[in-house]
Amino acid sequence: MLTLGIETSCDETSVSLLRGENEIVANLIASQIEAHQLFGGVVPEIASRKHLEILNPLLAQLQRECDLEWRDLDLIAVTHGPGLVGALLVGVAAAKALSLAARVPCVAVNHVEGHICSTLLQQPDLRFPMLCLVVSGGHSDLILMRAPGVYARLGRTRDDAVGEAFDKVARALQLPIPGGPNLEKIARDGDDRAFKFGVSNLEPSFDFSFSGLKTAGAQAAKKHPERVADIAASFQRAAVTQLCQNIARAIHEYSIEEPIQTLGLCGGVAANNALRAALQEVARNHNINFVVPPPILCTDNAAMIANAGRLRWLRKSESERKFSVAQLGFEAHSQLPVA
Repeated sequence: MLTLGIETSCDETSVSLLRGENEIVANLIASQIEAHQLFGGVVPEIASRKHLEILNPLLAQLQRECDLEWRDLDLIAVTHGPGLVGALLVGVAAAKALSLAARVPCVAVNHVEGHICSTLLQQPDLRFPMLCLVVSGGHSDLILMRAPGVYARLGRTRDDAVGEAFDKVARALQLPIPGGPNLEKIARDGDDRAFKFGVSNLEPSFDFSFSGLKTAGAQAAKKHPERVADIAASFQRAAVTQLCQNIARAIHEYSIEEPIQTLGLCGGVAANNALRAALQEVARNHNINFVVPPPILCTDNAAMIANAGRLRWLRKSESERKFSVAQLGFEAHSQLPVA
């Protein structure tokens, strides 16, 4: 089975060709970091224009590199939300046009579900139920996945996503974008107990809150501009602590009915080594499997969208899997809960 994935939800344009369950034939990603660097963050209008400029050339490159004819495809999967609507529309329009021209079935994919399914690219035979933490610049969600396509959202951020908090504290510390990776890098040289940043606890819910921590980090940067590494390290430790304490509680509470078998980590912030190490320790302490994709599959990419679309398509009836114009009636959505 050959699946084309298209991802344009934010500031990465990506196309991918997936063969079968987890053979990534190609996964092309064009970053927009330079275009947004001057503004200190993603500018939606610029992001949309960049997707328009690069998507067709990227699709042509995929065809050349894979010696691919569009009619060879079995499925097209495209992100239709959540994300920046202007950016999403570029990918959605391209997917619909290709689907219609080549008479290939098309599936709309939730971006968060794509991140969750990146864990299955890493480990197709992982055991369920899986507790999955999705962390990025726009999302901080704790999802219980009982089987592919069966999700329950246990917790979410009530304000800023953890990746957004990383980026804004990095900006306050005058670090270049991408803020999160640069903050992690500078934190390696700091004392993570130099500043006592508070850790939000919203029990009995499993929700997160990073607004107060973000503000505390930014204020510390203003008061102590010479202590960049210590502030970065202390902020990172507090953010990771909040994530880990909620996950440990969820594993304990939900294992009473049906033992959690796997702890998954995905999304852009999943590339953070401090978070990876901390969650691996949580999994070890609870004697469960831990899965996290390689960094290239943590950031926004089309391979995860192709896999999520493939799994969604396989759950359809045989008649629903055939191409029809009715499949193309979906729209782009800025907000789109996965569960």
